[in-house]
Amino acid sequence: MISLTLRSTDDGALPGWQPGAHVDLLLADGLERQYSLCGDPSDAGSWRIAVLLEPEGRGGSEFIHSRLKPGGEVEVRGPRNHFELHPADRYLFIAGGIGITPILPMLDAATTAGAQWSLLYGGRSHASMAFADELVSRFGDRVDVRPQDRYGLLDLAAYLGAPRPETRVYCCGPGGLLDAVLDYCEANGWPEPHIERFQPLLKADPGGERSFEVVLSRSGRTLRIPPDTSILDVVRTAGISVLYSCTEGTCGTCETDVLEGVPDHRDSVLSSAEKAAGDTMMICVSRAKSDRLVLDL
Repeated sequence: MISLTLRSTDDGALPGWQPGAHVDLLLADGLERQYSLCGDPSDAGSWRIAVLLEPEGRGGSEFIHSRLKPGGEVEVRGPRNHFELHPADRYLFIAGGIGITPILPMLDAATTAGAQWSLLYGGRSHASMAFADELVSRFGDRVDVRPQDRYGLLDLAAYLGAPRPETRVYCCGPGGLLDAVLDYCEANGWPEPHIERFQPLLKADPGGERSFEVVLSRSGRTLRIPPDTSILDVVRTAGISVLYSCTEGTCGTCETDVLEGVPDHRDSVLSSAEKAAGDTMMICVSRAKSDRLVLDL
């Protein structure tokens, strides 16, 4: 893992952010990757990110580790935040591996707010767990570091227990951990935990896909979305400018307001309540349950 400090080329102030935010790094060769900001939100002059080298990944981490050098330049977009730290009397934080990065500034924010909190932090081994020693040094027994090679899988039942009033659960890490936390909370009466995924949810069987109509309210266009093409691709082909990045439903860049119709949500960003509200959607992966959607594009 390496930690990068990003500054503006003119040494000016960077856009403000809050714990849970991430930025897009626009790398060479068309690579775009999202990384959580893990520094101090009060520092307007720099952003910090941490990047774990993944030799079997899609090339982003390898590019950053091998080709980005001190003093070099990289284009950055954002920040955006779909993992906001909401006020609470108590927080139970759970992190797995590099999922610790968005949690780091949350710990400081919770401490400053006077909230009670604890962190359960897992990883393959102690050596692979970024910031583990720093966290224990700073926060003592509020942080429980549990490498898998010594303790096995995280004991969520022992850590979470029964629901407590005014307590929020935040979790970031690999998909298996997030699914286990969601399952435990649902089975034991906890409110839906706040989670952030770095990888997309497994897509459902694509059989039975159908076409539908999308009306772009601001552009005055009506487009037909075929069964095998995303809304994003059809909109872009029609010449409509829209921001996007991951195309997997994990980053939130293409979030679009829904004015009419019922979205078929397939993203890994929105909470269950946000999906039920149906007033926004990620057009890179989500589709329509209704025959027609009206979008604010």
